Amino acid sequence: MEVSYREEGVASAASSVAGRLVADGVPARLAGGDPTLWGEDAEAEAAVRLGWLTLPRSSRELLPELGNLADKARAEGLSNVVVAGMGGSSLAAEVICNTADVPLTVLDTSDPAQVRRALTDRLDATVVVVASKSGSTVETDCHLRIYERLFAETGLDPAERIVVVTDPGSPLEQLAIDDGYQTVLSMPDVGGRYSALSAFGLVPAALAGVDVERLLDDAEAVLPLLSRERGNPGLDLGAALGGAALGGRDKLLLEDQLSPLVGLSDWIEQLVAESTGKQGRGILPVVGADPNRTGDELVVAIASDDGDVRVDGPLGAQFLVWEYAVAVAGLLLEINPFDQPNVAESKENTAALLALPDLPTGAPAFVDGPVEVYGAATATDLPGLFDELLRAIPADGYLSIMAYLDRLAAFDAPVPEGADFEQMTDAWMMADPATLRALLALRTDRPVTFGWGPRFLHSTGQYHKGGPQNGVFLQITGAVAEDVAVPGRPYSLGRLQLAQALGDLGALETRGRPAVRLHLTDRAAGVAHLLTAAQEA
Repeated sequence: MEVSYREEGVASAASSVAGRLVADGVPARLAGGDPTLWGEDAEAEAAVRLGWLTLPRSSRELLPELGNLADKARAEGLSNVVVAGMGGSSLAAEVICNTADVPLTVLDTSDPAQVRRALTDRLDATVVVVASKSGSTVETDCHLRIYERLFAETGLDPAERIVVVTDPGSPLEQLAIDDGYQTVLSMPDVGGRYSALSAFGLVPAALAGVDVERLLDDAEAVLPLLSRERGNPGLDLGAALGGAALGGRDKLLLEDQLSPLVGLSDWIEQLVAESTGKQGRGILPVVGADPNRTGDELVVAIASDDGDVRVDGPLGAQFLVWEYAVAVAGLLLEINPFDQPNVAESKENTAALLALPDLPTGAPAFVDGPVEVYGAATATDLPGLFDELLRAIPADGYLSIMAYLDRLAAFDAPVPEGADFEQMTDAWMMADPATLRALLALRTDRPVTFGWGPRFLHSTGQYHKGGPQNGVFLQITGAVAEDVAVPGRPYSLGRLQLAQALGDLGALETRGRPAVRLHLTDRAAGVAHLLTAAQEA
């Protein structure tokens, strides 16, 4: 595992703060799990959130159980592995399986169409990993209820098809006991976003056919380095992140186009944003963007020469080193890297909205084709609105696009008969809401981020509300053509999804963040219209 500085300014800033960290004994104290590092206010939280430091060894106790689970699934022909979990409960498993090139369906959404895709995919060969640390995550509760009923209705025993991963004592553990579900308990002293090498990352990966022992081997190999004052990749990376941010370079561009670690940047995005975005400060991770070479950017490359910092190493080691580095960055920024004080606010807003007879969507400011525009906008069409939003970005700010839609819908786009792969890719891109990020990024030197809702609420959502007051927000929702009922709940997935969007919008507006909601009355036509307008503006 190696972290190398490739830009003199980064090296200088990192060296300065690293000297201070070493003088304070931070490497050995952090490696030893000292909860006093982040100050009195954070000590109680840190004391029960440092178990990730020993996961490369302690998670080995799970290996026999994981082997039995995988053997049983194979013997019963359960080859379609679905993980139902949000944020830290699914992101690591997704990266592990993508990197190993084994299939895994990730349900981290409340979108009815995306959930319906999973429900209709090889149900007779499906095993569902229901993953929630708290045991009360609303999206995961919905997925569990839906699958329970579907299995029962089709004559399949849910107890043979559902595996629960949760913390000891959670409501989900009790439910699993009552219903006879196979259960794997995680370490309670590991926070969700630091849980990559725990049962949350390992159970779905093992069921999908990944060699998880190799993952732990690679992580354990780097453990002895983390107490060193020199040659410590976690300290080197943390000093670079924190030192750069203290010097004003607080926009972290993650470059991974050539990396064999597929999707690692998405996992890093949550780790960095949710750990550092609080108390009006933080580091903004930007995924999938080209550098603008502005003074507030730090480009970190995963196995590439295109960054100010290069990080090389196998996936298991990367997980551990990034976790250590973000803990160090939190220390330098004088924040608690283990809490997420603003995440609950959007959840509470959503619950309050769901209790109302009707969701308060309000009246649109204007309508442009299949797109309704809600919010304080002076523009009268979409090209004008995009101009207005881009002009509203502060000199040190960013634009965030948040799409509460089916993130797989673009693959339904029609492609020309006999099209080659490049033509198919073009067709998919022009049906993908994420393309809007690239189109708007061409017209500004400020970072433009993109997140799928409600997935990002368990990730960058903390930074949006707790970080610096310099974000501009563009939210996209869509009409639901075919909803999915949630057994035992007074709402459907479509109602939940819209309530989550409105709840988060309310949290942003309460803080005075400029925010606009675009509602697509026809999803496919609406996305095409947005992309056309972005090119016309």
